[in-house]
Amino acid sequence: MSEMLGKLAYYMEFPFVRYALIVGVLIALCSSLFGATLVLKRFSFIGDGLAHVAFGAMAIAAVLNFTNEMVVILPITVVCAILLLRTGQNTIIKGDAAIAMISVGALAFGYLIMNLFSTSSNLTGDVCSTLFGSTSILTLTTKEVWLSVILSVVVVIFFIVYYNRIFSLTFDENFAKATGMKVELYNLLTAIVIAVIIVLAMNLVGSLLISALVIFPALSAMRIFRSFKSVILFSAGISVVCALVGMLISILAGTPVGSTIVAVDVAAFLICYFIGRARN
Repeated sequence: MSEMLGKLAYYMEFPFVRYALIVGVLIALCSSLFGATLVLKRFSFIGDGLAHVAFGAMAIAAVLNFTNEMVVILPITVVCAILLLRTGQNTIIKGDAAIAMISVGALAFGYLIMNLFSTSSNLTGDVCSTLFGSTSILTLTTKEVWLSVILSVVVVIFFIVYYNRIFSLTFDENFAKATGMKVELYNLLTAIVIAVIIVLAMNLVGSLLISALVIFPALSAMRIFRSFKSVILFSAGISVVCALVGMLISILAGTPVGSTIVAVDVAAFLICYFIGRARN
């Protein structure tokens, strides 16, 4: 135990490790806030769709040699989040079909662009890192850390300020519309915020594992609690704990960051599942 603590103290002396822990905790907190809403609205896979879009945008940014890839990734992901919302309301193309269409198309075009206009000699490594987030969280610059902190604060403030409206939209969108609430506007803002969360989470777990970061804490909380507020608070807490534990295990054991965090999330879900069964 003392050897592990000594090793952890040694790694904590490096700024990039501290940056990773700060950003990882903030991303986990933001991701968990909207997890319950996405689960209850049967829109869980929007995370996958937007993550694949972000992968395609990252490929474009890499080919164009942008020093700050966020300038390209964030606007494209936000636009696609809005398109998903609009297309999902279409009577011809339903929400799940729209997500599948956009996500698969973006993933295919992103990988095609990276192959045709490769700017790196290690294409396989770059793709693997982007998809699974194996090293990107440990290579954050000071500017990227501050950007992540600012965007995370904006997401948390948005959720707190519009909590009642998000609650109404989650459970009865038609009733909210009947009471005069601007449902389309708040759905639009929610889609934009979710897109921001997805872009932030790519650095932590990669584009293929983002849905786990969004969905698992909410599902874990729903096994134990029944009220919306309790689910939100518990999912936020367990998401932060799982992200912190996952990153510490990854640092000590040398395992991939994203996969380790998701594995801890899965373990937490199983614990909550059995607790819920025992209570029932």
